[in-house]
Amino acid sequence: MKNVYLEALPLKDIAKYSGGKPKDALPFAGYPRQHPSEKNKLILVYDPLGSHPTIMEFKFDDVLSVEEIPSAVTEAGEGIPLIRLWIRKGAHGVILEPFEVDSPMKFANRSIEIRERFMRAGAPGSGSASGTGSENRAFM
Repeated sequence: MKNVYLEALPLKDIAKYSGGKPKDALPFAGYPRQHPSEKNKLILVYDPLGSHPTIMEFKFDDVLSVEEIPSAVTEAGEGIPLIRLWIRKGAHGVILEPFEVDSPMKFANRSIEIRERFMRAGAPGSGSASGTGSENRAFM
């Protein structure tokens, strides 16, 4: 049986966009994956080669458009296809946060770190459109 976690989401499965920036949408860029169990959702690995990649989940209905952006290249020379998704303002996304199964449970508490990283990068919802001051600005 094929492991759907390992399958990239083909760009042809999302309507490609051409034109100016969509109104009422914010950009999120990364490596797209098909959701393993919910076909109406996709997974986006934001900053896949960074020190703290972030896994996000969105509904296809909230994707207003998509743009292909230059691929990232791993140290092994493998290309990682990247896209920029324009997500409808007001949509709800999910960020998966790591934790360690132990007694007591150990949480990475990365939510604050992720939020601060987005704010520094001029990321969606940060109030900054410049995108300067962070290594993550390429993922806008």
